[in-house]
Amino acid sequence: MADPSDEHYLTTAEVAARLKVKPETVYAYVSRGLLTSTRARGRRGSLFLEADVDRLAGRTVDHPGAIERIESQLTLITDDDLYYRGHRVRDLATTHTVESVASLLWTGSLTSPPRFPAPADEVELARRAMTAAPTGARLTDKLRIAVAVLGAGDLLRFDLTPQAVTRAAAKLLGVLVAALPGPDSQAESFGADLWPKLATGFDAPPRPELLDAAVVLLADHGLAVSTLAARVAASARANLYAVVSAGLGALDGQLHGAATSVAYDFLRQAADDPVAAVSARLRTGQAVPGFGHKLYRRRDPRAELLLELLGDVPATRTIRALAEQVRGFPNSDVAVAALMHTHGLRPDAGEALFAIARIIGWTAHALEEYAQPALRFRALGIYTGPDAQGN
Repeated sequence: MADPSDEHYLTTAEVAARLKVKPETVYAYVSRGLLTSTRARGRRGSLFLEADVDRLAGRTVDHPGAIERIESQLTLITDDDLYYRGHRVRDLATTHTVESVASLLWTGSLTSPPRFPAPADEVELARRAMTAAPTGARLTDKLRIAVAVLGAGDLLRFDLTPQAVTRAAAKLLGVLVAALPGPDSQAESFGADLWPKLATGFDAPPRPELLDAAVVLLADHGLAVSTLAARVAASARANLYAVVSAGLGALDGQLHGAATSVAYDFLRQAADDPVAAVSARLRTGQAVPGFGHKLYRRRDPRAELLLELLGDVPATRTIRALAEQVRGFPNSDVAVAALMHTHGLRPDAGEALFAIARIIGWTAHALEEYAQPALRFRALGIYTGPDAQGN
């Protein structure tokens, strides 16, 4: 037991101040073996050897945040189910608007806010930006360009107060959807506005409630790679548009945002002969797209609901036939692909739907990160190149 008068020991508060972290983080360091606590004789609380604290401070180069553990109050994935702030997402997707769920993630309050605004001048600015994309550009390419231009046009983008950030996020979502190529809509839901932007004139009647549900289901999924990129940007106090741009950049990776497009192509190939389609993948050593997930064991709750809402249609029957041939279960990628095939959405609609939905989640994570110490992410790099003499 340490003598509290010993000048070589620090209190929890002193350690937190020296490391520039919260007191809870100090105890997290103890649980991970990075610090050793000692009971203080004659009083409550713990003491820490100053030399150990200085050693940890030097190791972290004034950036003691641990990139492998990020506390968040937003999304819980447990027992093959998904929750936003304690609310089951399956229930939210069928009972609440996109705007309400965004409010829940951004503020913790499941209110019924007004529709996302889309000021005409900003919609026109975003449309002009999107037309700069070359022929053949995907919708997500156009979204990235528009986000950058809209950010440049927002002179108050560096106001990082929660009210300013949520106001900018709501407007960004409304403007992006309105600016996408396709007919404008004066409909009464986010999905109804988005539907004519993603549809291709297919004969099936519009079902915008499916897009509303999909946006809610895809809005957040914990610390996916694009969300981590968004949080790192927010840690540097990047503005919301830059945070979204960081997320869109990571989303563009072929192993992340492109997964719905891969599932879409595979589902088309499998429509006539599911067994042959699976066989072709196995023969070339490729995984079957749209099945299985690292975070779920038996089912993906997002896919389960989307497929239920689609009903008994050719695409869902194909998925059931595929499920009999492969290990794993349908995930959200193949469920979105089924939505695209069933209702004639554009081949790149899945990626755009995913990106637009995830802007809601990236905003929520940015708000959490803005409340944390700045620049707290600094991975410890291990140099493996030649020494100073070039050896």
